[in-house]
Amino acid sequence: MIYSFLDPENKTLTFKDNGIGMTAEEVKKYINQIAFSGAEDFINMYKDKNDSDQIIGHFGLGFYSAFMVANSVEIKTLSYKNDSEAVHWNCDGGTEFSMDLGDKKDRGTEIILHLGDEGEEFTKGYKIRETLNKYCSFMPYPVYFEDMSDEPKKDEEGNVIIEDPESINDTEPLYTKQPNSCEDDDYKKFYRETFLDYKEPLFWIHLNMDYPFRLKGILYFPKLNTEFDTLEGQIKLYNSQVFVAENIKEVIPEFLLLLKGVIDCPDLPLNVSRSFLQNDGFVKKISDYITKKVADKINGLQKSDRESYESYWDNIHPFIKFGALKDEKFFDRVKNSILLKSTSGKYETIEEKTAGVNKDNEKTLYYATDETQQSQYIRMLTEHEIDVIVLDHNIDNPFISSLEQKVEGLHFKRVDADISDLLDGDQNDNEENSTSNEAVEKYYKSLLKNDKIKVEVQTLKSDDVSGMIVLSEENRRMQDMMRQFSVGGLDPSMMPTETHLILNKNNKLVDFILGNISAEYVEIEPEANEDDKSVNTETQVDSKENTVDTENTNTAANTNSSTDDEKTDEDGSNNNDSKEDKKPEKKLKIHVKDKKTVDMVASQIYDLARMSHAPLEPTAMTEFIKRSQEIMSKML
Repeated sequence: MIYSFLDPENKTLTFKDNGIGMTAEEVKKYINQIAFSGAEDFINMYKDKNDSDQIIGHFGLGFYSAFMVANSVEIKTLSYKNDSEAVHWNCDGGTEFSMDLGDKKDRGTEIILHLGDEGEEFTKGYKIRETLNKYCSFMPYPVYFEDMSDEPKKDEEGNVIIEDPESINDTEPLYTKQPNSCEDDDYKKFYRETFLDYKEPLFWIHLNMDYPFRLKGILYFPKLNTEFDTLEGQIKLYNSQVFVAENIKEVIPEFLLLLKGVIDCPDLPLNVSRSFLQNDGFVKKISDYITKKVADKINGLQKSDRESYESYWDNIHPFIKFGALKDEKFFDRVKNSILLKSTSGKYETIEEKTAGVNKDNEKTLYYATDETQQSQYIRMLTEHEIDVIVLDHNIDNPFISSLEQKVEGLHFKRVDADISDLLDGDQNDNEENSTSNEAVEKYYKSLLKNDKIKVEVQTLKSDDVSGMIVLSEENRRMQDMMRQFSVGGLDPSMMPTETHLILNKNNKLVDFILGNISAEYVEIEPEANEDDKSVNTETQVDSKENTVDTENTNTAANTNSSTDDEKTDEDGSNNNDSKEDKKPEKKLKIHVKDKKTVDMVASQIYDLARMSHAPLEPTAMTEFIKRSQEIMSKML
């Protein structure tokens, strides 16, 4: 047993055990000679076949770390050996020490720390309890703690109540037991007490291995409330039931650190640097074993209890996808257990979803990142029996990029990235429609004061959607990556992107706009165009005439290619550069009827399309609300 006593008044912290003690020679060897203050010689000297794994081996006792918080340290010890004499050792942390005969009568060792200013925090009882709970919660021997400043409990008559001390640790933690002797309630209780998490875990894996290395532990898959819960797990690493550290990624695969658990490996070398651990073959075997057991558990659940596995998926998918990205072997093991969830709530494996897909038979899967915001696009696709999967976690963007590389012929597109499956078959790409498209685009550029916007009039299968904003899948993924990982410290908004507005010709609002916009090409004399070098080429609106003028010429009417009638000089050069031979250029002149109403409807369509794509900026939202109220007032 190990007893800890804190005396805040005298600023002493005492540790006392009833173990084997030490002789004077052993004190000289294990305390005075720092180079020999390791446990390896202890194992050779006092090893017991039944409990040799209970001695912490291969790393220093760390006795001299006591001087980090103490001005001086005393040792009182008496060996279990016959005719041994008690020893009293004292040192102030320097090179000098004293060692005399002691007066200790009972077997064991007592270490007294006389705390200095740097150890002031350890004069508080709560700090000692916290430290003991962290490092000694699973010690194989009972650990007791008593704060001498605590008032003793008394009965109603004022008599001191003497209570049997309670150990602060569990000498036989659950992970040391055989899995078949543990009940579900035992695992849940251990989880609550170890991690102070009162949300029940989804499921767990009990590790128990004796060859070729000794390893025991329990890994829990926690229930997640929010996306941010996945950012940090807690894997506690122990050596023979003594806490070593948390989340050592050199021993535990990085993606497993999203889980919570306890791993105890007595064979783990701890007297080496982390860089050594990272390249150590033995440690690699431990890591591979843990990874394999996790993959086996996931696959077993998917095959034997698919219903429960699907209910777990929303909580465990970030971990599995992260593991698939970080560890190729892990992906190969669990790829048939990775699910894709559709907006209808149906779960399918990648294999089920991509059956028959190859380089000669490609398949595009549509996905949504926000079911509420993108509901318009989702509805349009599902109405035409096109399934949409939900990918709303930060890990999904890199995951699907990786998946496209691994599954040949598979492509992912967000619901607002491609409308080819939403178009009506009859698009009528004639010259009249081309002129109409150009007129509407010029009109919107003038209305929004944005020369970079691209506007197309298309015939969608659905007639209740007026407009859509689309963005290429490649540009979106690049923006998302920059936003998530702050690539190069760049602002994603600095990346040049073109706003692409699709207007639905089948919609009444769009039909109203098209019916009130007309366009014609008017000729411009070459001399006038040639002399005026400062002409404004931007689209202009004349509010009085309700027209939009643009100096952009009709390229079809302004070709410079040679014809049979063009004359050339003797050297073969084209002579049609003279003003006399130039054909009149044309510019597009747009007429808008009831311009105020058309502007209002066109702006509303644009903002509605933007809202289905991304939230409006505060100023734009204010204008949208104001305009909406104006439109509703006209209906009264």
